[in-house]
Amino acid sequence: MLIIQDVIVSEELVTEKFVCDLHACKGACCTEGDYGAPLEKNEMQLITQYADIIKDDLSDASKAIIGQNNGFEYYAKPKVWGTSCHDDGACVFLTTNELGISMCNIEKLHAEGKIPFNKPVSCHLYPLRVSKNEISGFEAWNYDRWDICSAACTKGEKEKIPVYKFIKNAIVRVKSEAFYEELEAAADFYLKNQE
Repeated sequence: MLIIQDVIVSEELVTEKFVCDLHACKGACCTEGDYGAPLEKNEMQLITQYADIIKDDLSDASKAIIGQNNGFEYYAKPKVWGTSCHDDGACVFLTTNELGISMCNIEKLHAEGKIPFNKPVSCHLYPLRVSKNEISGFEAWNYDRWDICSAACTKGEKEKIPVYKFIKNAIVRVKSEAFYEELEAAADFYLKNQE
């Protein structure tokens, strides 16, 4: 493990390779699963504030759910607030492009400059999963393996891009550029000592 400031980082984020291959998976991580994407409190507030804009391009079924609960709910088993899902497991904030690839409408609207925030941090960081220990103040960052991401692992190996580099923008969003630079230096040191 690596320790960067208040974060315990699994070495798998350094050693494993990963690059999303949306043409292969069609955005399956947003259409499958037992519950929606975990949300921060401020993300729920922003989704509520911009709900009318966000739901404008979505299906009638998604609009109906968002109309009832703003698109998020509490999941008892993992004990988290998360995005609402349809009965088939798909996130209510999904839209599909002309290639049949599922994509987050929140992310799309952010890229178009229509809303001031990006998709949920938990989605942006994937395949990294964060566990927080409120008592110690530390976070644990772990690599989440999921068979639907096998094409991403293959593409990552081919391009030789470790998980932490693939999610650089998300790490900078959550922590800072300085944190990422510390992580990169620790990763380089770790890898050199494994040779």
